[in-house]
Formats: sequence, C-alpha cells, structure tokens
Amino acid sequence: MLAQQRHERLLAELRRHGAIRIADAAESLDVSDMTVRRDLAELAERGLVEKVHGGAVLPHATVHEPGYGAKSTQNVAEKDAIARAAAAFITPGTAIAVSAGTTTALLAARIATDPGLRPLTVVTNSVPVAEILHATGDPGLETILTGGSRTPSDALVGPVAERSLASLRVDLVFLGAHGVSADAGLTTPNIDEGATNSALVRCAARTVVLADHTKWDETGLARFAALEDVDVLITDDRLPGDARTAATELVGELVVAEPATGTTTSASGATTAEEGTRASL
Repeated sequence: MLAQQRHERLLAELRRHGAIRIADAAESLDVSDMTVRRDLAELAERGLVEKVHGGAVLPHATVHEPGYGAKSTQNVAEKDAIARAAAAFITPGTAIAVSAGTTTALLAARIATDPGLRPLTVVTNSVPVAEILHATGDPGLETILTGGSRTPSDALVGPVAERSLASLRVDLVFLGAHGVSADAGLTTPNIDEGATNSALVRCAARTVVLADHTKWDETGLARFAALEDVDVLITDDRLPGDARTAATELVGELVVAEPATGTTTSASGATTAEEGTRASL
C-alpha cells in the first residue's frame, strides 16, 4: 500500500472515530508501528492531525483530562439529581456495571445507602466507585473491580481491564462521558479509557449514560459509542432545547432530572425503570 493510500485510510478512520491508536492502525493497515508513526508525523506536519501519546486525534479534539478532584466540585446539584434518577433503573438481584466518573460515583453513593437495592453485583473500573461500595461491608452488595492502569480520573483502563470485561455479562451499564454530541457520540480525552468504555458497552444488555448539560457538544479525542447505541440518556434540566430535541431523536429514552425538585421527566413524560434479567458472571 502506498503512503498516500495509508494517509487516506488513517484520515478516514480519524473522521469516523475522532482518534486512533498506533497499534490498532498498524494491525488494520498490516504495517509496522514505526510506519504508522511516520505517517502520523507527516500528517501532523500538514496540520491534519494532532499527535498524542499512543496515537493521534483530529486537531479540534480535547486531549486534556481534568483530575477526579477537580471534576467532583463541578455541577454537583445537577449530578446528584442525575444519580438519583439513575438509581431508579436498578433492580435488586441483577448485575450492573458502573464506569469511572464523578456522576457515577454519586450513583455508587446512592447504591451504598439504599438497602432496597440488594442483592446487587456491581462491576466497575472506577477506584472511587469500588471504594464507596466496599466500605458498606454489606454481603448483599458484591463489587468486582476490573483491574488495569489508572488514569487521572481514577479509571482503570487498558488491556487488563478490557480482557476482564470481555468475560462478563451484565444487565445495565451506567456510563459517564467527557463529551456528548449528535455527531461524535460519546467521547473521552483518554484513548485507553475510550477503549475500556467500549468494552463496558459490549458487556451490557442495556446502556444508560449519565451526563449533565455541560457535556453536550464537548468532544474528546476517543469515541466509544454512538448516541444510537444509548438506551437511556439521563441529563439535567439545563440542557438546551435544541440539544434535547437532537438527543430525543437519537437515544432510546431521554430522562431529564430537575435538581431543584428531585423530579425526573422522560421524553414520553414519565420516567420508568425496566427490570433487567439476571446477568451471568
């Protein structure tokens, strides 16, 4: 394959996913990692891509990932309302997965303080989520930590986490996201976290996304799901009207949580949580 052909393939993949990993591109193109690195260097010189550790992204993609502590102080009321609405989708006697994130950590706190949700098995790649659930000491609450390399957002990611998730099946996955948009879908600034989040989606029968209004139209470097893959999107009442319309058209159900009252409204006017089937682990 000529260099120009490889460049076109690499750019097409970037436009489709927002980011590429060198190892994945080398396997797809059947060339060495070094060849891909040279190709990306040439494309970067032309301003067509931005090189990041382990791969490349489109020039406009967000590559900075704030730490967990910084994010935990932002939009707390909205995130708490979203976590409250998310807890309503949990059925005792099922298995769920919970991704890393500050909103998902608030969901974990609700799970920890609600004995009505027992028994429950929770698979997570989040260190804070695992610590919150483990601290209960409740035998009816089983916590499974995936393992993996730790990111600034306290997520465990990479091949170890992905292999762990490939062997599991859960009823629901509750996902946080750095960015949500109609075009890019669900994104994160960390390539490895994007791959691990994709593995979380694959191991679940249904996908529930927890994202406050500030996440809309944000785009991180790694895309891990399309909005069409989302069964339920839970957000807050500050999401603009045009974003609500776009989300309603793409996701299975849009749930809007109102921090002031603690009430929730779905696209159909009412929020309902469907029972899941017992997952096999």
